[in-house]
Parts: sequence; C-alpha cells; structure tokens
Amino acid sequence: MKFEREARVYVAVGITDLRKAINGLSVLAKEQLGQDPFGGSYFAFSNRGRNRIKVLYWDRNGYCLWQKRLERD
Repeated sequence: MKFEREARVYVAVGITDLRKAINGLSVLAKEQLGQDPFGGSYFAFSNRGRNRIKVLYWDRNGYCLWQKRLERD
C-alpha cells in the first residue's frame, strides 16, 4: 500500500459503534464528517474504550477497511 502525498485524514470525534462495517462507516464519513467517501481521504473511527480503531478509505476500485486493536502493554 502506497500512501498518497495529498491524502487527507479525518478523525471522527466521539464514539463510533465499530460493529459497523464498510457501508455504515462510509455513511458516517458522508453525513457526520461531511466528506466524500470516494475522494481518496482516510476516515478514522474509534470505540468508547479507545482500544479499537477502524480506518476506511477508497482505493481505486473499492473500499479498504483497516482495524487495529490496541493493547495496554
């Protein structure tokens, strides 16, 4: 994966239900963040405990979704 130099990263403030998958998160990117989810930007969402993060982005011909579980130690 090669990052675009001009790509923007948007972080959703607050709590996101991370049971949402690509479709639900793309709706949040459009409605909550006011951005075009097909525009090549990265959208980051986290849960209430701030121990899980999902990043959604459009990659030429489809969405990609990264998920990271953070550990205390």
